[in-house]
Amino acid sequence: MASIRLRKPGVWEIRVFTGRDDAGRPTQVSKTVRGTKRDAQRMAATLESRPPSNACGRTVAEVLAAWREVNDPVWAETSRRDYASRIARVLDDPIASMNVARLGVADVERWHARLRQAGVGEAAIRGRHATLRAALAQAVRWGWVGVNVASQSRLRQSKRAPREAMSAADVRAVIEAARGFDPAAALALRLAAVAGLRRAELAALRWDDLDRGRLRVDRSACAVRGDDEPIVVDAPTKTANRRVIQLDQRTVTESKRLHDQRAQVSPYMFSLTTGPANPDRIGWWWQRAREHSGIDQRWRLHDLRHWTATTAITSGHDVRTVAGRLGHANPAMTLRVYAHAVEGADQALAAALGSMLDDVGT
Repeated sequence: MASIRLRKPGVWEIRVFTGRDDAGRPTQVSKTVRGTKRDAQRMAATLESRPPSNACGRTVAEVLAAWREVNDPVWAETSRRDYASRIARVLDDPIASMNVARLGVADVERWHARLRQAGVGEAAIRGRHATLRAALAQAVRWGWVGVNVASQSRLRQSKRAPREAMSAADVRAVIEAARGFDPAAALALRLAAVAGLRRAELAALRWDDLDRGRLRVDRSACAVRGDDEPIVVDAPTKTANRRVIQLDQRTVTESKRLHDQRAQVSPYMFSLTTGPANPDRIGWWWQRAREHSGIDQRWRLHDLRHWTATTAITSGHDVRTVAGRLGHANPAMTLRVYAHAVEGADQALAAALGSMLDDVGT
């Protein structure tokens, strides 16, 4: 979005891409800043937040398109697909043709009502609403509108029971079942439970990502359409960040054993070719191991990651540590997703403190 170049000591040149003109040509703003690099970065951020030209009179569809164009370079591939799908669903509704300056809270709530009448589930409505809210928030920063009406509209709050987590016995059983048909499958599922990795992150792991018991996770595997069959390529992680995870000794030992057997075949841990493994291969391993282990068939591969987070939080580990291990962009996301685990840990702490006071009193 912005480039910063040092012209001479203390003088920085900034160029910021601001959009495209009516002919489709890219437009940019250039500015010279005197000071430190941090001063130049602040100015670049200020220029990036300016709205493109001809901002008045835009429709909701044009706001969504501008918001997508600004954020598309920084989205991970999975996020890009999710947002593209949600934007397409919003564009199917008459709300997309409304002038954003005249859009009101009532219009957004009528949009929700139309979706419910069409049989759209509450989860899907919340996803589309979140997309519109994010786009309007950008429009507020650009000065296109004065208030984000999507953030003021009401959404139905469905009462759902706290999500359950697998037991440790179930996790051990499914890993042992995987070991019965492929040691690589057992290691993949063990890493999913120990490190909380997503299946696309597992598929992209290389042997050189493991160093002295620490695992580097900085990419994921993405299957794109080819002429005859899907082509799997490396892509950024879902949150486009990098993390290093400490592993236990047994996981390291099993990794070294598999390395000695298969490192000559592929540079990737779970691939039989020179490229990353297909994430569907990890999913197939899970389905087969789940059937052979005899655990409840409702559990998904992602529930291993859920077990990791729930166990860590209820054991009293710091939420920031858990967020870093899972690759969450913000610890607040961890608190929101695993609020039930935090509540359980708080209840255990209250019982422990009360017990200590009772012992002192006696």
